[in-house]
Amino acid sequence: MAVNTIWSIHYACGHQDDRDLSDRPADRRAGFAEWLAKQKCTDCWRAEGDERREQDKADWLKAKQDESEAWSTKFRMPPLEGTERAVPWGVRCRHQVMEAAHTALVVEGDTDVAQWEEIEESARTVTRAGWWIDQRLSQPDDLAELLQAATGADRPTENPHF
Repeated sequence: MAVNTIWSIHYACGHQDDRDLSDRPADRRAGFAEWLAKQKCTDCWRAEGDERREQDKADWLKAKQDESEAWSTKFRMPPLEGTERAVPWGVRCRHQVMEAAHTALVVEGDTDVAQWEEIEESARTVTRAGWWIDQRLSQPDDLAELLQAATGADRPTENPHF
């Protein structure tokens, strides 16, 4: 008589499934079936993994948010305006954009402290979360020009309607 290839597995999570173990050598099927019975079924295992990944993502996001809010406080950045969802995202994007620009312009570049303070002061005037979200992929070297455009510093002042 041939060794079973289909084994009825009663998983630790309480589910049951008939598993085809024909891909395993005949002398290893019983041991593998016993091991499977101590595990959760595939659906429960995946659901637990998804839940764990979601929790890991939530923990990571909370840490990033806390870091960005601490940065905003330290550098006296004003609160952002926008939807309930956009504001936290905007705070993280502002932090990311400003940190990248500081590194590129001041730490690695030739921007002096006084010039950086002007950029920082200009950044404080942009309080729309959506603007910071839109700039999240911008090049650090472009920040001064982007802020100039956002604050209207490069627009003609003769006609206030534009």
